[in-house]
Amino acid sequence: MSATEQVLIEKIRQLPPQRLAEVEDFVDFLRTREDELRLTQAAARASEASFAAVWENDEDAVYDRL
Repeated sequence: MSATEQVLIEKIRQLPPQRLAEVEDFVDFLRTREDELRLTQAAARASEASFAAVWENDEDAVYDRL
């Protein structure tokens, strides 16, 4: 466990019990955001090959230089 993790755990331990639910909700929110970001990035990578023919063409090459 890193020093940062240890400090964070100690701070959480010092919170009153009624605040622990808020901490848990916030951690769940952050995890959800990370999951959504990974999913979005994976979808973008998966679609790159499909769109390559549309994005890479001589007619649109002029826009690549803008």
